[in-house]
Amino acid sequence: MPGLNAVVGHTAKEAEEKHRFLQSKIHSDVGLELLSNTLGGFDLSEYDIDGPLPEIPDHYGELSGQTSLRNVVAWAREEKLTIRQLYERFAGARGQRTLVGSPVDIADDMEKWFRGYGVDGFLVQPAYLPGGLDDFVDLVIPELQSRGLFRTEYEGSTLREHLGLKRPPSRYAAATT
Repeated sequence: MPGLNAVVGHTAKEAEEKHRFLQSKIHSDVGLELLSNTLGGFDLSEYDIDGPLPEIPDHYGELSGQTSLRNVVAWAREEKLTIRQLYERFAGARGQRTLVGSPVDIADDMEKWFRGYGVDGFLVQPAYLPGGLDDFVDLVIPELQSRGLFRTEYEGSTLREHLGLKRPPSRYAAATT
């Protein structure tokens, strides 16, 4: 279940404006620290944040998550992103996929992943709380439900009941013979 940072608005334009606003609130010290950690502790404080990502020596990759490091370096090289643009992208979603758009846009992408890539679901990581989660629930969930991709009713009141699992006996209950 991949992480998903959805920034949703009633329209794509509203979502883009919201996303730009949220990105502008990432303090450079925080962004640089998060990016540095992803790069295995490579110190970026000496570099112009509006300049390109410097070459990261290979040994830093041994100190970090390989996938995140490769993603960040690929974004920098392929998209010609500055250090600021990198930390804004990375810090906002901690490296997870970010979708920005209307409820239909978000649901389209989720459905494509669900049907085409075999994901079983998503770990929704709202960009801010509680509003980001409220927007997702109020705007995206009904769209997913209308497509038959999200339940409209629950089978019980616990996760165990939803999964059709019996409650195990308590090991602390008195044994009856």
